[in-house]
Amino acid sequence: QVQLVESGGGLVQAGGSLRLNCTASGRTSTYYNMGWCRQAPGKERVFVAARAWSGNTYYADSVKGRFTISRTNAKNTVYLQMNSLKPEETAVYYCAVFSGSYSCTDAVTYWGKGTLVTVSP
Repeated sequence: QVQLVESGGGLVQAGGSLRLNCTASGRTSTYYNMGWCRQAPGKERVFVAARAWSGNTYYADSVKGRFTISRTNAKNTVYLQMNSLKPEETAVYYCAVFSGSYSCTDAVTYWGKGTLVTVSP
């Protein structure tokens, strides 16, 4: 089993920045593909960003150029730097270990409990 614990969420004004952190513990592996999904109120959970064990990074089109995902293998931690945040990005952000693809509906092996990001107008 792998446990994922997120931190770094909070309230920020539109245009501001936040950095989310996710630390993995348990049966971790540097070969895991890790990333983030988010779920806005009343909407489905969707892909945000991921960093494969190979170092390749993937982003949803809506966050390209504003969000950056990084990872520290020694600390089993993945980070999501979010800049120029928009009110519509208010959501619970979940850390995830992906397997096979980067679908937030059927390719996640492990989930964190989520951290709330609120972007005020």
